Amino acid sequence: MRIVYMGTPDFAVAPLMKLIQSAHEVVAVVTQPDKPVGRGRTLTPPPVKTLALKNGLPVLQPEKIKGMAFDKELAVYSPDCIVVAAYGKILPKEVLELPTYGCINIHASLLPKYRGAAPIQRAIIDAELKTGVSIMVMEEGLDTGAIISCEELDIIPDDDASLVSNALSLLGAGLLIKELDKIEKTGKIVSTPQDESKASYAPMLKKSDGLIDWTQSGDKIICHMMGMRPWPTAFSYRGKAKEMWKFLRAESLKGFEKDYADDGELVAKAAPGTVTALVKGRGFLVRTGDQHLLITEAQPQGKRAMSGADIINGNLLNVGDVFLSENNE
Repeated sequence: MRIVYMGTPDFAVAPLMKLIQSAHEVVAVVTQPDKPVGRGRTLTPPPVKTLALKNGLPVLQPEKIKGMAFDKELAVYSPDCIVVAAYGKILPKEVLELPTYGCINIHASLLPKYRGAAPIQRAIIDAELKTGVSIMVMEEGLDTGAIISCEELDIIPDDDASLVSNALSLLGAGLLIKELDKIEKTGKIVSTPQDESKASYAPMLKKSDGLIDWTQSGDKIICHMMGMRPWPTAFSYRGKAKEMWKFLRAESLKGFEKDYADDGELVAKAAPGTVTALVKGRGFLVRTGDQHLLITEAQPQGKRAMSGADIINGNLLNVGDVFLSENNE
């Protein structure tokens, strides 16, 4: 089949590579415009564009796809199907109706759960044990189209959003080719409507979403840290100076905290967010809503990411220091 592929970030790279290697013909790739990145604001192409150009594929990077006759530009390629993977823009009706078999989307959740822009992060934050990918028929609603197929993936406790995203990208790539082959062979799409009563949403993350609420349980805070990696990262403000620290990894020691304190004692009646012990070779304990959480990796303001042990060795923290759940300015 003749395929127009629409995608932008790393998540969309594996499916495009799989398409290129398949019997289907990628006739064009649509991706977001190049964007300035880093301190030097260097104009950088999306990962999907880089792969497309390496393989000699035509690349389109429209600033807007609605109200600018973009559908006419795509019509030149006579696509049998448009495949979308994390493109980043909602497709207008004119584009949805253009291909022979319509548009299908690779969505990184088990729909109808976690519709929206951040399904991977929200699933980890919510301590889900499983997630997956869904191949779905696209319509004008937000991830509301009928489901063609799904495949599950176990979420391993130590996996952050980046690792889960990579795994789902590969899973979705294989599933995509399987379903496109079926469509080409049968000449039709077989799908099942979503159960609206089970729908949930995963709105786009904001930088402020990374702020840690230390009154929550330790396990919930760990899930928050993993879901916020690599962006926006979990963070908190240290003391009156309001130094912003990023928290990257932690371990639950619920019921065994005193075994890890150097002197066998913890700060009594500590408020959530308080550093209650320094554990040489391991990290430091912070009081949460239900335990003393062992922080094993963090990034103090103005410094590189460091192991908890290096933070202790560098005398960057003291017992009794407090991390705030808000920036009280």
